Amino acid sequence: MPFPTIRQLDKKLYLISLSPPLPGFDQFIGVWLHTGPPALLVDVGPSATSDALLGALADLGIRHLDYLLLTHIHLDHAGGIGEIAAAFPQAAIVAHAQGLPHLAQPDRLWQSSLKSLGRTAEAYGAMRAVAPHRLVDATALDVTGIQAIPTPGHAPHHVSYTIGDTLFAGEAGGVCLAGKRPEPYMRPATPPRFLLEVTLESLDRLIIRRPQKIVYSHFGLFSEAKTRLQMHRCQLLLWQRIIGKVLVDAAPDEWLQVSLDRLLQDDSHLVAINTMDAQARAREEGFLRNSIRGFIGYLQETPVNTATTG
Repeated sequence: MPFPTIRQLDKKLYLISLSPPLPGFDQFIGVWLHTGPPALLVDVGPSATSDALLGALADLGIRHLDYLLLTHIHLDHAGGIGEIAAAFPQAAIVAHAQGLPHLAQPDRLWQSSLKSLGRTAEAYGAMRAVAPHRLVDATALDVTGIQAIPTPGHAPHHVSYTIGDTLFAGEAGGVCLAGKRPEPYMRPATPPRFLLEVTLESLDRLIIRRPQKIVYSHFGLFSEAKTRLQMHRCQLLLWQRIIGKVLVDAAPDEWLQVSLDRLLQDDSHLVAINTMDAQARAREEGFLRNSIRGFIGYLQETPVNTATTG
């Protein structure tokens, strides 16, 4: 497994890039180290990359962490929590209240992940349980300079965090990848079951805070955070319109492919997919299809006259 890359992006902020054993997943899963005080990680990546993450932290001289902040408990974000928590036994583990029981007893999460992700879940690896006494409800986090913000949408138990003027958005603002073009590639992260109104409310909750910088779990740090969040909000509404029209124009067995084709044609934030290598593009097309499935399910459940339009 490739050794993670480490990039210092601010005086106290490092991006550690993890590479699970999946084609096209290099430079895609990021763990964020804030050296503090307090010293913390935002997300820990999959179980399969835990040794690599611990090696990177050792290389950086990190012997103590105060907090392990989880944006959500999906395996690519929290799967390695058991190993990382064992290596830093003094660190409190912070997550949404709905996610805490799964961290203490992850068997149900693992079975659900196997069912929905299949071989990808196997590549990520199973989550190891952590001791319940170490778990902290994110809404109860009381640390000067750090704020936990519930941001359901990508997952009902999603939490974003602000540290100073930097927003750690997880996937609340979608996925944003720098590449060969001036403008980054940006897409929704809207797997089923997706509720557009809930996601927009979460975005608005972040926008009003006017963060200066935004950190994406997938992948990187960007300036003009408020503008990027507003752009993503507009992107979600564009997807609603495009996919909604496909549901009227095309046969049900064509909805997924026709939606993908039209989005790649009409959503300017997706243009940079054309500069990706074949494996990264295949990864992204898979995630795009799953996000489209989320929109299709939402639009089928939502009467036309009550669908969000702005």
